[in-house]
Amino acid sequence: MEISFLTYKRRLEAFALLGDFLNSPDPGLEELILQGPQQNSWFTVENIRKAIAGIGQMLIRADLEIWFNSASADFEKKNQNLKAVGLILAGNIPLVGFHDVLCVLASGNKALIKLSSSDQKLTPYILTKLTEIEPTFLERFQFVERLIHYDAVIATGSGNSSRYFEYYFKNVPHIIRKNRNSIAVLNGNESKASLTDLGHDIFDYFGLGCRNVSKVYVPVGYDFKFFFEAIEEFKAVADHHKYFNNYEYNKSIFLVNMQKHLDNGFLLLKQDERIASPLAVLYFEEYVSLLQLSQVLKSLDQQVQCVVTNMPVVSQSIDFGQTQQPKLWDYADKINTLNFLNTLN
Repeated sequence: MEISFLTYKRRLEAFALLGDFLNSPDPGLEELILQGPQQNSWFTVENIRKAIAGIGQMLIRADLEIWFNSASADFEKKNQNLKAVGLILAGNIPLVGFHDVLCVLASGNKALIKLSSSDQKLTPYILTKLTEIEPTFLERFQFVERLIHYDAVIATGSGNSSRYFEYYFKNVPHIIRKNRNSIAVLNGNESKASLTDLGHDIFDYFGLGCRNVSKVYVPVGYDFKFFFEAIEEFKAVADHHKYFNNYEYNKSIFLVNMQKHLDNGFLLLKQDERIASPLAVLYFEEYVSLLQLSQVLKSLDQQVQCVVTNMPVVSQSIDFGQTQQPKLWDYADKINTLNFLNTLN
């Protein structure tokens, strides 16, 4: 694929300037933000702003330099035979697939982008701004309805669609992402501030993302009263009709089936060994010892995206309230996307 070479420094500079733009959106982007709920009712104005600000904070110059320098590739090496990478983006939360786009552009390859039907306008607008900053990027991406003529693929979907993707793209290098969830581990001594921060991990984007906490592990006999008090400020999620419909539906299921649960009016807690909980439900499980818990968490590694805790139960954990504020190097499914793309060259 013969296209203009774009140096590492120009790529980094363009991303940094894009970050500046996202931190101060122009009227055009503001209009899209306000129109978001009309296109997808889950995409509230608050959540779109949160997603845009998150990418803006991700594209800090110092972090971009760390990210580029950590990649196993010579960014100054001219490669006039760049690869076309097909991207099948998810649409569960606003701009959820934008990091994959950044990775392809950062690696110097070309992105063939199949947008989610749930998120059709934000990514094109932001990429248009990127081309205004660095016009060479015009040659580096293309929006497509169907993937053809690709050298590699990164696809995100459900458990069912991932099996289809695995089969369909088996003959090219690929990353196929499946459903994942995040968990939290409590010791019973957390401050109210920490538990309120955990509320963000649970409720941001209504809990629809893989980085949202869907289950908590608590010591035997844990009293959830303090937890409920700490998350009371998130009760406004019940004002969203789709969220509240899910809350009422799951509550009715528990009541009809006489399943024991806790209820604070906008979140249902149920003891369950599973990781992925229904919307408006938080699963919990008790543990006896940290040793036993560490062994359980190790067995769940392929299902879990983030572990939120202040306890030494996993090698890498995230502070309370930080799951929806990833850095550039916080890769989905713990697969270094940038290194994967650099191996294509």
